[in-house]
Amino acid sequence: MQKQFNQLPHQLITSGKFAIEREMLRVTSDGTLAVTKHPKALGHKATHPYITTDFSESQIELITPTFPTIEAAHDFLETLYDITALNIGDERLWPQSMPCALPEGGTIPLADFGVTGLEASRYREHLLHKYGAKKQLISGIHFNFSFSDEMLSALYEGSPEQYRHFKDQLYLKLIRQYLRMRWLIVYLFGATPAVHVSYEEQCVSQMQALHEDTFSNKQALSYRNSDCGYTNVEPLYPNYATLSSYIDDVRRFIAKGEIANPNELYSPIRLKTSKGGNDLNQLEAHGIDYIEIRNIDLNPFEKTGIARSDLRFLHLFLLYLTFTEETPYFDWQAETYNNQQRVAKEGMSPTSILTRDGHAIPLHTYATELFDAIDAFNTHHGLGFEDVFPAVREKIDHVDRTYASRLKTIMTETGYHAWSLAQAEHFYEDAYANRFRIHGYADLELSTQILMKSAIKRGYRVDVIDRSDQFIRIRNGKHEEYVKQATKTSKDNYVSVLMMENKTVTKFVLTEHGIRVPEGVELQEESDLSQAWHSFSKHPIVLKPKSTNFGVGIHIFKDGATYEEALSAFQYAKTFDDVVLLETFLPGKEYRFLVIGEEVAGILHRVPANVTGDGTSSIRQLVATKNEDPLRGKGYKTPLEKIEIDDIVISFLRAQDMTPDSIPAVGERVFLRENSNISTGGDSIDYTDQIPDVYKRIAVDAAKSVGATICGVDMMIPSLNDEHIEYGIIELNFNPAIHIHAFPYEGKERLIGEILLDLLFKY
Repeated sequence: MQKQFNQLPHQLITSGKFAIEREMLRVTSDGTLAVTKHPKALGHKATHPYITTDFSESQIELITPTFPTIEAAHDFLETLYDITALNIGDERLWPQSMPCALPEGGTIPLADFGVTGLEASRYREHLLHKYGAKKQLISGIHFNFSFSDEMLSALYEGSPEQYRHFKDQLYLKLIRQYLRMRWLIVYLFGATPAVHVSYEEQCVSQMQALHEDTFSNKQALSYRNSDCGYTNVEPLYPNYATLSSYIDDVRRFIAKGEIANPNELYSPIRLKTSKGGNDLNQLEAHGIDYIEIRNIDLNPFEKTGIARSDLRFLHLFLLYLTFTEETPYFDWQAETYNNQQRVAKEGMSPTSILTRDGHAIPLHTYATELFDAIDAFNTHHGLGFEDVFPAVREKIDHVDRTYASRLKTIMTETGYHAWSLAQAEHFYEDAYANRFRIHGYADLELSTQILMKSAIKRGYRVDVIDRSDQFIRIRNGKHEEYVKQATKTSKDNYVSVLMMENKTVTKFVLTEHGIRVPEGVELQEESDLSQAWHSFSKHPIVLKPKSTNFGVGIHIFKDGATYEEALSAFQYAKTFDDVVLLETFLPGKEYRFLVIGEEVAGILHRVPANVTGDGTSSIRQLVATKNEDPLRGKGYKTPLEKIEIDDIVISFLRAQDMTPDSIPAVGERVFLRENSNISTGGDSIDYTDQIPDVYKRIAVDAAKSVGATICGVDMMIPSLNDEHIEYGIIELNFNPAIHIHAFPYEGKERLIGEILLDLLFKY
């Protein structure tokens, strides 16, 4: 096998499948354990594939699907964190592995899975009585890894063994090697150097106070990985020589009452099957499909609980362990268990001593030699992990750069509780700032991201079929829906789309249904404009391309126009379509109604691009400042679009006797365009709750008239308080953006993604 490995290209060696699980506690606003039920907004914990609970009802567990890259898995984990943080009300997510302030003798609620989860509930009762609730609340990161099928096939080529046996033995070797060297991960990733004063008294009584609420022995790196953490009562050493010997030993542990089931074997690494996880019968029947690393502390400096660079180093570490020779030392399991305990509780000591194959060796020497070997392995095979080495080397050479040492310093100064709660709030604020994004998909239009994020929140499977075309598939069980650009769905037919795209047809159909539209004519040549001009020359007018969206190519003349101005606007509109519409301008404010099914999901008043003067800055400078708002971007990937100073803006300013270099007075509002589209830098203001229902019914009727299920209705309304119903519909949009309603510039944010999913899946 080693020969085959040496011949593999680096892309194949580093290929694999990756998934991450992250546990964390919900806490109240004052940092104590939240004893509320699992939030309904996060779905049912027993069936949700991504967001569930662990031991306690207060303990959230996030589970990513399997991805072909670490980056994709990490992005998904961050998205799950954001969704969770924003759907637990005033509660926050505790960033530490070791628990928050716990009630002395109070209630720590066990996870409640109802009648269908009686077995899970009984198991938690068993853990409660055997280990105590406080230890069970310890949280961590689990990293799931498997080699790619292509790599396994390449390694297997020419092997005399059966494929399944070959694969099992490869994973078993990795497991043995990881157990031998796991102390290095505890050293590098350890982030539990102290505990809160309310933690297990038996452990706290052996420590010294760093702060009034913070206790430690001052040398510990990871209490979670020590005997004060999440471990079996006595260490258990199953035989990892073969899969059958491992299974036999675990069954023996269960028969002797040492553990209740395979899940209670708290090993730093587990062997798993994709057809039943940790179930021994399924392992026996199907073999090992992946491994689960379980000794990683939550990194409270990271919102996700683990840095992407640390995951990359861990991946390299696993490859190194798999393809280097094992030592024959007979008592390796006891030795490596003791090494883990020493690093966990004494890893900050400059004189810490480990053992290697029965011989004493300073921790720093051992770590340096192991790191050098990993570095050489990476270089020899050209694996491309060089970027992760500087930070790892720094931690090995300087223990004060480890996460644990940094935390100990912070908590000595500010306390365990205060700093952790501040971090929880900081991560919440970051989640809120990213509430309109799905991590890893910044290249997609924001409307598509919103729909994807809503689907993930519900536990639906989302597949991006064509990124550049914004084409996705959403699946819930056997029900699947294909969606393009968030609102192009199976619920609308092709003819309806064509009708809305063609403004002449739209006006005809709306008029047939008794819905008011502006008067107008089609223009193809300049001579058409000349012939029609006598009917429009004394009226406010609009010239626009016949079949474009997003306000492109539109000129609005509220006070009328000269023939020369109209001709110039016609020529500009012709660059977008062969046919131009000349229409009377309808008075009033323009509102965008978003119709989804039988309801209006949101209404916006869109204010044209504008700036407000400060008395010293030019319009150009004011635009640049306004564009610095993180909500503004380009290409519909943020809630608002940046303002561009183009020929239309310059022309519009000229009509106001201004230029981009003019300096408006303090408080003076300067409009930069006539059209109010968000796509050209306009501001969105939510009016959903202010618009009378009569106009909402008109919008729904307008959508129905063209057979549209999802439709943007642009309506002009002179006055919302007028007892006479006055309005005019100027346009129907077949692909309305949803992000402008979900995240308006002003007003209430609307759950448009949820409403769309209700329509698609009849939720």
